[in-house]
Amino acid sequence: MSQTPDKRFTPQELVGYDGAEGRPAYVAYKGIVYDISGSRLWKAGKHMNRHHAGADMGLDLAQAPHSPDVLTRFPRVGVLEAPARRPESVADRVPAWLSRFMKRYPMLKRHPHPMTVHFPIAFCVLIPLCLLLALITGWTGFDAAMLVLLGAAVVFTPVAIVTGLFTWWLNYAAARIKPVIIKLIATPALFLAVLWAFAARLRAPDFLAHPGDHLGLIVLILALFPLVSLVGWYGAALTFPPHDD
Repeated sequence: MSQTPDKRFTPQELVGYDGAEGRPAYVAYKGIVYDISGSRLWKAGKHMNRHHAGADMGLDLAQAPHSPDVLTRFPRVGVLEAPARRPESVADRVPAWLSRFMKRYPMLKRHPHPMTVHFPIAFCVLIPLCLLLALITGWTGFDAAMLVLLGAAVVFTPVAIVTGLFTWWLNYAAARIKPVIIKLIATPALFLAVLWAFAARLRAPDFLAHPGDHLGLIVLILALFPLVSLVGWYGAALTFPPHDD
C-alpha cells in the first residue's frame, strides 16, 4: 500500500479542488484525500450529477450502493484536517440496538424503500389502465382486476410511506430538500385517493353497468396515474438528479 502524502488540506481548501473549469478533482474519505481527476465517472467534478468533488464523501459513501474501497484505485494526495465541528454521521442518529441490527442485516440501510415502493407505483399505473379497458370492452374481468389492485395499493402504499420516512431519516438526515417535501405532500394524497377510490368502488356494485353514474370515481381513479408519476419522478430525482447544466 502506498504511503499517504504529508500535504494537509483544510475543508475550505478542499472545496477548491472541485474538478470544474480544468481544476483537479479531489474527494476525502475517512481523513484521506484522493485525486479522482482521471475517473470518467467524475467528469467536471460531478458523479451521477449528485455528488460533487471538493468535499468529504463520508455520508455519500455510506449511502452508496458500492463499497468505499473503490477510492483505493486512485492516488492519495494528502490528509484532511478535522473540521472544528464534526458533521453528524449516521452513527450519531441511530440507536445502538438499531445499529447492531443493521450491521447484522446491512440491506436495511438502503433497500427497504426501493424494495417496497415499486408495488404501489405499479398498482397505481395498472388501476387506471384496467379502468379504461373495462370501460372500453365492458368485460367484468378488468373491473375485478381494478378492484383487487385498489385493495393491494391500500395495503402497500403505507408500507412504502413508512420505509420512505425511515430512509429519509437514516440516509438523508431528515433534510428538508425539495424532492422530499413534494413527496411528503403527494404520497399521503396518493394514499387517500387510493383509499377513497377503493371504498367508493366497493359501494358501487353496478359500476360497470352504469359508469355514467360514477363519473367522480372515474376521475379519481384516472388521477392516480399523474399523482403516482409525480411521486415517482421526485423519488428518482433523489437518486438520479436531473441535469442542471
